[in-house]
Amino acid sequence: MRARDPRKEKLIRRKAMELAVREGFDGLSMHKIARAAKVSAGTLYVYFEDRDDLLLQVYLEESEKALSAMLRGFDSAMPFAEGLRVQWLNRARYYMRHPRSMLFQEQFKHTPLHERALTLGGTRFREAMQAFVRGAIRRGELVRAPLEVYWSTAFAPLYNLLKFHTQGKSLPGAGKFVLTEALLLQTLELALKALTPLPATADPVPAIGTKKPSAAPEPKGK
Repeated sequence: MRARDPRKEKLIRRKAMELAVREGFDGLSMHKIARAAKVSAGTLYVYFEDRDDLLLQVYLEESEKALSAMLRGFDSAMPFAEGLRVQWLNRARYYMRHPRSMLFQEQFKHTPLHERALTLGGTRFREAMQAFVRGAIRRGELVRAPLEVYWSTAFAPLYNLLKFHTQGKSLPGAGKFVLTEALLLQTLELALKALTPLPATADPVPAIGTKKPSAAPEPKGK
């Protein structure tokens, strides 16, 4: 059996990721990856069973590095606003330093291989985020909402900003776009306002189409 070379394996992984990001997953073959890495197609099978195994292993490695970076300085017991701020800054910094890796991971999530990856990856990140959300709801710092609504409010705005930054532009006609920490924190504040429960009031706002109940008359003196 041919000896494994860690440097060659790292090169193969990097070239596979580059090709996937540039050309997509459809039509990505072991022969294309071998040509990009300047090795024989047979060499790839020393390290990986097939194309799917190669892409799966690249995803697991890249996602583990990204998730570890997202947990840096984060504690699931943090107040919600503080913890979400740490998450936004960690995610933004990692994305901006490793845009190719993040684009690869995003593309991978839309392939059938992602379901398999979920059964093989660790659970540390998922458990930390679940504990964070549950604690925030229990303390009254976060509104109760379906998972999809929560994620779309808590994180989708961040990833839209990062997408604009990577493209160098936002909406048509809006010109160039560069994400700054000030813009990021401004958007975070808006997300937090949407996720923070409204304070309970003794005088609730009446529903549209109804009249506000009038106060009971004071008893007349004798």
